[in-house]
Amino acid sequence: MGFAVARTRDEAHLYLDLHPCACGSAETAWRSGLVDVEGELVNRYTGVCEECGATREYLFGLPERPVTPVAYPTFGGSEPSELLDAGEWLWVADLSAGNVPVDDQAEARRVLRVATAAVEEVVKFVPPGADAVPDDAFWSERGQGMRATEPGRFELDRLLVVRDTYQELAAGHA
Repeated sequence: MGFAVARTRDEAHLYLDLHPCACGSAETAWRSGLVDVEGELVNRYTGVCEECGATREYLFGLPERPVTPVAYPTFGGSEPSELLDAGEWLWVADLSAGNVPVDDQAEARRVLRVATAAVEEVVKFVPPGADAVPDDAFWSERGQGMRATEPGRFELDRLLVVRDTYQELAAGHA
């Protein structure tokens, strides 16, 4: 069947947060477990929307090699995401960096780590030797919109500067 792979729990939960219920709410207490679907082992996430009571279910493929989280967040290994495209990852970075609290050092550090990791996910879409994210790394409406609005933001040099800046800011909140 070929289910899109969720490389880690952090990536799966981010995907679930970005794909709310039909009622618009993302509030769902998720349960996960491995199940066999027509001979393929997948990770099934199920829950009930806290707003409207709808049953929700998502099935994710398993990575070839499990990724061991070393810190929060760990979205994946060295390969690019199959769940979120390059534009969506940059959108997550922007959203996170735009919501850094000024009165909570620990939360500021956590949010900046999410922004840093999200930019690193964009960088994973840049092929070796290339200087920008290729066109085929944008498949979602949100991602294509990000690319169309500011294509220069997907140049490797700019991405690395942004990633390093977020990383330095996070270290400053230690």
